[in-house]
Amino acid sequence: MAPSAMTRWTRSLSEARPVPYWLDDPARPGPEPALTGAETCDLLVVGGGYSGLWTALTAKERDPGRDVVLVEGREVGWAASGRNGGFCAASLTHGPANGLARWPDEIHKLQELGARNLDEIEKTVARHSLDCDFERTGEIDVATETYQAWELKDWHEEMERRGLADGVEYLDTDAVREQVDSPTFLAGLYDRRGVALVHPAKLAWGLKRACLRLGVRIHEHTPALTLKPYGAGMAVRTPYGEVRARRVALGTNVFPNLVRRVRSYTIPVYDYALMTEPLTADQLASVGWKNRQGLGDSANQFHYFRLSADNRILWGGYDAIYPYGGRVRAEYDDRPETYAKLAGHFFTCFPQLEGVRFTHAWGGAIDTCSRFSPFFGTAHQGRVAYAAGYTGLGVGATRFGAEVMLDLLAGERTERTELQMVRRKPLPFPPEPFAWTGIALTKWSLARADAHAGRRNLWLRTMDRLGLGFDS
Repeated sequence: MAPSAMTRWTRSLSEARPVPYWLDDPARPGPEPALTGAETCDLLVVGGGYSGLWTALTAKERDPGRDVVLVEGREVGWAASGRNGGFCAASLTHGPANGLARWPDEIHKLQELGARNLDEIEKTVARHSLDCDFERTGEIDVATETYQAWELKDWHEEMERRGLADGVEYLDTDAVREQVDSPTFLAGLYDRRGVALVHPAKLAWGLKRACLRLGVRIHEHTPALTLKPYGAGMAVRTPYGEVRARRVALGTNVFPNLVRRVRSYTIPVYDYALMTEPLTADQLASVGWKNRQGLGDSANQFHYFRLSADNRILWGGYDAIYPYGGRVRAEYDDRPETYAKLAGHFFTCFPQLEGVRFTHAWGGAIDTCSRFSPFFGTAHQGRVAYAAGYTGLGVGATRFGAEVMLDLLAGERTERTELQMVRRKPLPFPPEPFAWTGIALTKWSLARADAHAGRRNLWLRTMDRLGLGFDS
């Protein structure tokens, strides 16, 4: 990379604020009061991200008479739920390829449940008038290397053979550039119905308002400190009080689970994103992005990108950083070296946008597990349920996870709880230093594969056989 090009690209970051674009909104709602004293309820939901919000809302819609309390350690939507890319996917399995590899006998049921889940999210947005810029645009997976184009074509043919290609179209070079014009695009797979785009923070805030309207009691700035049995239910201690509940649903995801034995199943991975200034009409025309699909490239270290409602481009991904020891710390949220790398990649993809500046640059932790898709379980004789491990695809799948948790707490056998995906856990991560060493070796190997026509070395082939790996 020429020094002059690097200077031009980093100059585009000179005014970027190190805060998430979505949360940088003067209209964001104020927090609900913290819990003080003692409360009792039928269901306590811990966590004010999508997982907790969907659980509280669904619980009230299933049974309006159920007394539901939600506690959040900071403010609703402040973490991964409010600062992600806003891709709301139908897939519950981090894509059909991952689902087919892990649950081949269930893949059609999982695809059906995922499509139904996305439809229900769209209906909920309409029913509760959630102002969250919901757009059912679909998504294109693009190839930027010749071998990726062949892999996409082969995968599309396999999807057709297995009956998984409904609504998915293979695009050659001319066809993909007709949709979005980048000189780096060689082919694409266009899923026309399986992805919606949302304003992620507005979705969280809208779910919060819907919960409040239905009678959910929400307490923000109320971290849950301990979880213990109490009579026939559970007691959760907070800094200024306590909640006693018949049942508890844990939606804490990347943060330490109150059920200690669950913690080894997830690790935090830091993901980073940039947001441009609004594009002019001429700039937008030069890209030709008239159908507003979400996009992602096909490399192991991939980028995801999309248009906002005001025609900014969000550009994220590529670097996935695991901090030694798996600690979640605010200082990891800002990483200028990654921002500079992302800016260079952006202008390589869209050289016609040279001169566009970035207004926001941010990062944050997401939780991942060794199978890259959520897992579920119960504790304390079925009085506590949890869901975690969404690996960056939680915008849509958390609603499904909420239904699973409520089914488990009710002790019901449903089409969800009978799934092997729900009944089985992923492999846990090893303790340090083995976790950090294995993840670092995997990341290095993935980068080498990207640089060598996708060829996977012995380490990656071994991880494939074990059903493990690392997904940026």
